[in-house]
Amino acid sequence: MIYTVTLNPAVDREMLVPEIQYDTVLRALDWQVDYGGKGFNVSRMLRALGAPSCALGFVGGKSGEILHEGLNALDIQTDFVWVEGETRTNISIVTPDHAHYLKVNEPGPEISAASQREFIERMRGLVRPDDWWVLAGSLPPGVPDTMYAEMIRVIEAGGAHTLLDSSGAALEHGCRAGAYLVKPNSFEAEKLTGIPIHGTQDALRAAARIQEIGASVVIISLGKDGAMLVSRQESWIAHSPKIEESNPIGAGDSLVGGVVWAMSTGCSLKEALCWGVACGAASASQDGTAVGGRELVEELYGRVMVE
Repeated sequence: MIYTVTLNPAVDREMLVPEIQYDTVLRALDWQVDYGGKGFNVSRMLRALGAPSCALGFVGGKSGEILHEGLNALDIQTDFVWVEGETRTNISIVTPDHAHYLKVNEPGPEISAASQREFIERMRGLVRPDDWWVLAGSLPPGVPDTMYAEMIRVIEAGGAHTLLDSSGAALEHGCRAGAYLVKPNSFEAEKLTGIPIHGTQDALRAAARIQEIGASVVIISLGKDGAMLVSRQESWIAHSPKIEESNPIGAGDSLVGGVVWAMSTGCSLKEALCWGVACGAASASQDGTAVGGRELVEELYGRVMVE
């Protein structure tokens, strides 16, 4: 089983306007509501690949009900801890060409110590050997930077595997706790290691430093250039196939979905990296927040160049 964890989810509301103007009333040309959260995006990619997953996290209020009902409608299983307060709503106002935007993110509800303990105990009861857990995104108010690290220790002790996609102190603590695989982008890797990344050799140095901190396998996503994977025994860089890019937002989450799906089916690290890059490219070629379908992913997988 693959579990995805989104501790600070959101209802993402996007409104399309002819142009960004200030001190006036803007008339929306179109609008859409999405179920926001990195772990949710991973679950959506897994569903497109035909793999089941269970999405966990903290939710509350009417917005939490929207997330719960919406994910279930997508045939994504959920197991949420319900909290006091209202799950956050993030507002985006964008122009049709996505060249300009305004985005306002709410902080999210304060998560009590009791709710955090409930989440850890629920997770402890679900952990089984050889399952995969994707821990993704920011932490909500009230949750310490060590939360992912605590979860990683519980998961790894139960014989399951962790993939951490976070940043800052939460990422560092997760590495020190022994996360099996971490996936920072180049900016996040720079912030964690202090190594500016301007090319392949810099990325290799940064990945090695992250391994020194404690992670076993490191994938650094490099945007249009693809991604690099470094383990204790091998290193690969997979170059993304050429696509007609539509919306790259969420492509990194799709990459994670492809990697964890491939790893759960017994693929090698090299193959998993290629599947991840193919999934990221497939999603970047879609309009809005749609993810690429299985057929497109398989076609792009055949065009991923790896060295």
